[in-house]
Amino acid sequence: MSVRAGFTLIELIVVVVIIAVLAAVALPVAQTSMQRADEVELRRALRQLRNAIDAYRDFAMEHKVEMDDDRYFLPKSLDELVEGLEYRDKEGNRRVERFLRRIPMDPMSHIREWGLRSFQDKRDSSQWGGENVWDVYCLSEKIALDGTPYRAW
Repeated sequence: MSVRAGFTLIELIVVVVIIAVLAAVALPVAQTSMQRADEVELRRALRQLRNAIDAYRDFAMEHKVEMDDDRYFLPKSLDELVEGLEYRDKEGNRRVERFLRRIPMDPMSHIREWGLRSFQDKRDSSQWGGENVWDVYCLSEKIALDGTPYRAW
């Protein structure tokens, strides 16, 4: 009798089925993990933008930078956080204080565009009044893993 090496058709089918089941289990876990990473990045970007807005306001108030009354020492746009705020130091020299290197990307939409609210807008407003930038939010209509919409972050 001769012994033949190799796999039978049944063994091959069993291996393929096991691999398919493992892939079916791993795919949702991988998608959830990628969404969680995007959510962490979104929280980081929102925190960075909000901290920059607060730093801008504190700096403008501290250095008594002249602004319109309806601005409340807040930036006119997000670009102003990157461009910086011009002021005079104690010696009278002109300086520029920058608060962001660049506007962070929204990880949900993969663009550098954010929803804006001014100090005069209602808290849940989806329309920006344009007077100043008091808060930012994500423009995505998607729902987070915890069930809240990303717009509410």
